[in-house]
Formats: sequence, structure tokens, C-alpha cells
Amino acid sequence: MTNKRKEKALPLAGIRLFLFDLDGTLYLGERLFPYTVGLLEKIRRSGRRYLFMTNNSSKSAADYVRKLDRLGIAATEEDFVTSSEATAQYLLAHYRDRCIYVGGTRSLLAEFRAAGLDATDILTDKVHCVVCGFDTELTFRKLEDLSRLLRDPDIPFIATHPDLVCPTEYGAVPDCGAVCEMLYHATGRRPTVIGKPEPFMARMAMQRTGYGPEQTLVVGDRLYTDIACGRRAGAYTLLVLSGETTEEMLRASSIHPTACAADCGELLSALECIPDTPDAL
Repeated sequence: MTNKRKEKALPLAGIRLFLFDLDGTLYLGERLFPYTVGLLEKIRRSGRRYLFMTNNSSKSAADYVRKLDRLGIAATEEDFVTSSEATAQYLLAHYRDRCIYVGGTRSLLAEFRAAGLDATDILTDKVHCVVCGFDTELTFRKLEDLSRLLRDPDIPFIATHPDLVCPTEYGAVPDCGAVCEMLYHATGRRPTVIGKPEPFMARMAMQRTGYGPEQTLVVGDRLYTDIACGRRAGAYTLLVLSGETTEEMLRASSIHPTACAADCGELLSALECIPDTPDAL
């Protein structure tokens, strides 16, 4: 691993919590990177902890458990911190009594309802809050509904995350941020963003596990979400170039990771140089 921006050294021996982005970091679409299983096993074996921290709000934690199982990784719902979970917590804290229009998948709608929110995907006079997520079931009817609702300046506008694209095996597809850009040009409204790069998800993970920022490493392939989130939360950050970000983008960016690697295989190699005995960490 290289420290391209010559910031703080990456003290791997003291890292106890690894927060991994998923798509572009540990896999790409349905293709698991060859080092991923070994890396997760090494972290567990050494007495450390990892969580998966994803902005993708099109799937619930239960959906991700099934996907990782399909890819050969055993996981539970407690292993995930998702932007949909974080958004549900935000809505419960601020808009618990409002009817919320969900511009997202049926999975996101069900997750909000399970959290106790009055959530709908039907345009009615009851709606007094709007949430936009990564909607792999997007229709023009939803775009029209969202545009009509956002004409009212008193209706809060929330986005689960700001990602412009989602990487796949064949390239990128429009993500939540791209839909929010369309809505901005239609309505002039910008959303309050909950997921990465905001530090809320990283702080949720640290609170859940009991580790502090100085013991936490955020690993991801995007400067403007993963790395920015880790930095805002006070954690160490590792940028991997296996997803969206290129070396040219890194050189041009004002967002500085603690360190950079070609992929998480380099992280595995570095961890293999540290004894597994927890007392040695």
C-alpha cells in the first residue's frame, strides 16, 4: 500500500474495526474478488472485527446476506450498516409522524415500514416527506410523483446517499445521486443526504462495536463517499482502485485518503505480516 498524499501512516497493528464498502471493493456485481474471503478470514482470525458499510439502498441487510451467501461469504444482518438503515433512524428521529413517499425499491419501502414508519409509494394528500434511494425499479410515474411533491417547499427531501453511479461488471448505471440531479433540474430542490460521505454510518458502526475512530479503518473505492465519510468520522481511510476511482481522479482530488492500494489484496498482504495473536496488536 502507498501513502500517495503523505498523510498519517496507516497503523494496521492498531486497527480493530474494518468498515468495508462492498461493490467495487470486495466484489464487482456478481464477481467476488479472489482475495476477499482470505481477507475477511484473516481479520476474524486475528481477533479484529469487520462490518460492511454500503450506500446501496436498493437492498436490505437481509438481501445482502443472501447475496454474500451466493458469493461464498457467510454473514448475518448484524454485519451490515446500510444507508437505508441510517435513513430509517433519521426519519424516526425527525419525521416519525409524517407520511413518507419512498422513491425507491419495494425492499426499501418494506424496510421503512418494518421500522415503524408510515411509508408509501402512492401519491396522496397525506404525504409530507420525500425519500429518494437507489431505485432499480424506477418508473417515470415515480419521477413524476417526486417532481409534483417537491414543488411544495415545506415537504422535506431526503436522499439515502449521493452516489451518481453504481458499478457493475459491464460498467456503471445511474444511482441515487443521478436521480436527485434529475429532480434538481425539474424542481430546484436539493436533498438532505444521510449516507456516505456523511459520517453517520461510520459513527453507527463504531457505536455498535465499541471501537473509536483511532481504531477504525474505512476501506472503499470512492473518494467522495467512502473516503470522505471516514475522514469526517475521524477514522483512518484506505482507497482501493478496484472500483470507480482511478489514479488520475486521485491526483486531481482534494479528498485525501490516509493510504491507497490497487485493491484489498494489498491490505491482506499487509495484514499477513502482523501476528494473529490479539496480544501482539
